[in-house]
Amino acid sequence: MEDMIPAWIDGTLTPVEKLSAHVKGLKHKAVSVFLFHAGKVLIQQRAPGKYHTPNKWANTCCTHPHWDEALKDCAIRRLDEELGISGLNLKWVETLEYRADVGGGLIEHEVVDLFVIHADTLPQITLNPTEVQAVEWLTRGALEQKIANTPDIFTPWLKIYMSKHASSVFGPA
Repeated sequence: MEDMIPAWIDGTLTPVEKLSAHVKGLKHKAVSVFLFHAGKVLIQQRAPGKYHTPNKWANTCCTHPHWDEALKDCAIRRLDEELGISGLNLKWVETLEYRADVGGGLIEHEVVDLFVIHADTLPQITLNPTEVQAVEWLTRGALEQKIANTPDIFTPWLKIYMSKHASSVFGPA
C-alpha cells in the first residue's frame, strides 16, 4: 500500500494510487516542512526526474503520507529520504488546503499538515539525487524577492504558502 495515499472520494477517506489522485484532482492528504536555521529557511530544487514540477524550487520538503502513516511520522520520514536530515524536533503549525495545477494535466488538491523546525545548529544535509538536486538557505525577504522576480522557477504550492500562509510558516511579521 506504499503507493496508496489517503484521498477523499464521495466524502470518504480512501486509499488511492498517488498518480491517479493527481490526474483526477482528488483532494488528498499531504505534509509540508519548513526548516529554519539562523533566520533562514531551507528550500530545495526538485530533481529533474520528478513526474511533476521537475527542477522547480519548493519548501524544505513535502510529500503524501502512506495510507496508514501518521502525518508527523511521514514528515520525519521524508526529511530523511529527501535530504538525509534526522533527529530534529518538528512542530505542527496548522492544517490548510489548496488546489493548484502543477502542469502536465496534473492537479494537487491537498489538505496539508504544515510542520516547522527551528534548528539551533546547522543540520547535516545529504541530498537524495532522485528527489532533490540543490538546496539553498534564504531569508524570508530574499525568498519573497526571488518569487517576485522569477515566479516560474518555483512550485505552485510554495508560491501559495508564501502569498497566503506566510504568517503560519514564518510566524507573525
